[in-house]
Amino acid sequence: MKVLALPSVLEYLRNLVPILYEKGYFSYEDTAQKYVDDLSDDIFDNLPEKLHKPAPAYYEKYEKGMYYATFIKNKRTSWYAFFSKYEANGEIIYLIRYIGNNHTDAHHL
Repeated sequence: MKVLALPSVLEYLRNLVPILYEKGYFSYEDTAQKYVDDLSDDIFDNLPEKLHKPAPAYYEKYEKGMYYATFIKNKRTSWYAFFSKYEANGEIIYLIRYIGNNHTDAHHL
């Protein structure tokens, strides 16, 4: 199994650190970086084992037939990784196409 992400997803994760810091979710940039690193590690390491559900029609703008899995990071925030599954050369590939959280995406789920 292999977990990959579109360049736009990787860019989103890179840009998430200053956003979290500047909006005051974290008092220190180092703490925001650790949070994003932990989130990324959780998604890339555990996505294949996570329970996943079909993504609602709203997310078809990213790809049809996607799934999503939930990653709970604290009492207030859950993250959602939306992905497609493929098989290539006998290996299952998970391609992450979008990442959102309950503050931005819960109303679509």
